Amino acid sequence: MKILGLFRHAKSEWDDTAKRDFDRGLNERGRRGAVTMGDHIRAHGIEWDRLIASPAVRVTETLQLGIPEIPAILDEKLYLASSDTIMEVAVAHAGEGRDEAEAILMSGHNPGLQETILELVSPSHENDLFREACVKFPTASYAVLECNVERWADLRPRCAKLVHFARPRDLDPELGPEY
Repeated sequence: MKILGLFRHAKSEWDDTAKRDFDRGLNERGRRGAVTMGDHIRAHGIEWDRLIASPAVRVTETLQLGIPEIPAILDEKLYLASSDTIMEVAVAHAGEGRDEAEAILMSGHNPGLQETILELVSPSHENDLFREACVKFPTASYAVLECNVERWADLRPRCAKLVHFARPRDLDPELGPEY
């Protein structure tokens, strides 16, 4: 079994409309959310063998604030990537043989991260966590999937079970939606 984590970037700034989407950083709420979720990821206790991330500024800031102790492999293919691309990039960076990762954490953007959950979770493993993640995978959300594969090269649709899902608002109500 392989473990796949998905960590969406935290809330980004929209104040400067002249900035390219790629260059948008985090707003204050996003910075708080990144730290909160980083603490949660550490407390959750999985030892990540690889962290593979989009190089977009909002993603790299999320990682620097949240989990700076895990070195990130930045891959341009993950910028606004589809679920197919996310899975391909995971396999490409997984390693082989004795160097193959057991646990990979991917960090990037929606809708690709949410679509990855929808693509990988087997209908027989749909649970309350899955139903919550289907409704919305908000900024700074963190999900963990157990993939029923021996090698990352065997990663395919419907091979996983969602075993953990946390949003910033679950840990700090002040980080919930603004109405």
